[in-house]
Amino acid sequence: MNNQPQSRLGLVLVGLLLGIFVAAIDNTIVATAMATIVSDLGGMDQFVWVTSAYLVTEMAGMPIFGKLSDMYGRKRFFILGIALFLLGSILCGTADSIIQLSIYRAIQGIGGGALMPVAFAILFDVVAPEKRGMLGGLFGVVFGASSLIGPLLGAYITDYIHWHWIFYINVPVGIASLALLIPFYKESLNHARQKIDWWGASTLVGAVVCLMFALELGGQRFAWESPVILGLFAGAAALAAVFAFAETKAEEPIISFDMFREKLFAASTVLGLLYGGAFITFAIFIPMYVQGVTGGTATNSGLILLPMTLGSVVAAQAGGVASSRFSYRSIMAVSGVIFLIGAWLLSTLTPDTSKTVLTLYMIVTGFGVGFSFSVLGMAGIHHFDSTRRGSASSTMSFVRSLGMTVGLTVFGIIQRNLLKGDLKEAFAGFGGGGGAPAGGSLGNVRELLSPQGREAIPKEVMDKIVDALSSSISSTFLWVLVPAVLILVAVPFMGNARLLVPAAVKGESKSQA
Repeated sequence: MNNQPQSRLGLVLVGLLLGIFVAAIDNTIVATAMATIVSDLGGMDQFVWVTSAYLVTEMAGMPIFGKLSDMYGRKRFFILGIALFLLGSILCGTADSIIQLSIYRAIQGIGGGALMPVAFAILFDVVAPEKRGMLGGLFGVVFGASSLIGPLLGAYITDYIHWHWIFYINVPVGIASLALLIPFYKESLNHARQKIDWWGASTLVGAVVCLMFALELGGQRFAWESPVILGLFAGAAALAAVFAFAETKAEEPIISFDMFREKLFAASTVLGLLYGGAFITFAIFIPMYVQGVTGGTATNSGLILLPMTLGSVVAAQAGGVASSRFSYRSIMAVSGVIFLIGAWLLSTLTPDTSKTVLTLYMIVTGFGVGFSFSVLGMAGIHHFDSTRRGSASSTMSFVRSLGMTVGLTVFGIIQRNLLKGDLKEAFAGFGGGGGAPAGGSLGNVRELLSPQGREAIPKEVMDKIVDALSSSISSTFLWVLVPAVLILVAVPFMGNARLLVPAAVKGESKSQA
């Protein structure tokens, strides 16, 4: 552990928390503004890439920055991460098309790829074992708080200023984090010099990008059996195979398969993948439901996420504290059951669902997922020393982001196809190839996302579009039950390990799984 002066430890932790907050808030602050952004810029069939572009590049950077931090120190890469994130934020504020915004979000994601894993590794470097559970829970609370403040802040800025400013707001927070970390964080100079696995990193990123483009373009711009889509799938498979081979030969693999021999790490990583894919779907489509189905404003959609995020904040803190008293497995079993119930409840949404009922459903879902924010991070690096924590943390963050990226893409495809089918069926009687004279297309769904657009759509047309949008979203949530069930399957493999403090093991912080 670093010899960090205790008088400065609090300032260092605040700087870390601000850095994590500014990266974590970005997805939630964008979620509530997305309907307005689509209404302004267009791209109803491309909006998921505003989030996916961020997640893909964040995911690509995580294992690289994690490994580099083990080799050359955490501080420089945490600072680099914030700098790139702020640059991307400023560029996003200038975007005037969905494509441009997606590109700038990719730059943001590269910075975010350094912030998350490196911050958690620094936490374990500078904090005594007996305080890690409490502070791990605090990190979880930051994730929850970002989900709480992000939607409200994003909605307020979107309704009363302009959506561009949801990106500019990152700048002062990021600067404050730098102001605390640069002068007050003094890290050890003892680092493990290792070779960078560039082959592994490049083939892994290439495989993920090919897969994402194949899933996004297939069935929309190109037929699934077209040479372009088949080529992308073949490229993803080939690059994944090369990656797997490269990792077995690399002296210091970017993702060490040896780490997966620890059952606790392997199970925690799989759980992060499943939680990430499921939860991001709710965060993106619930605001779309509020604005498109109930006719709410961006502020309404931000407020409606409050119950889910409050539930996650409470659960994240409770999970961090409970980790020293109960096994990680026991905590995550409770989490999985509650999350499954919440996912099923949200899959029953209709245009007639009251806000009170929706609030209750979201509290259950948020409480279920909140434990994963704190508990999985601690469980994943439970068995690793300071020379491997960066790699372990970044691998877990990478896989969770992979789950979010794949989940958002797959569930986005499901929702889009369901919506197209429902619209075609709803307007079959209007003639014109299944399209209504004034509606029945994704363009009209875009109009549905703004109050002015709704006024221009005839009531009989609007009712059909609302029903189609509601049905497509609730049916998509029904598919989220698949990863929710798989969570319960994976939890038993975590073993009996829990966070033990020195008093319980006479100075040792490692428990037996």
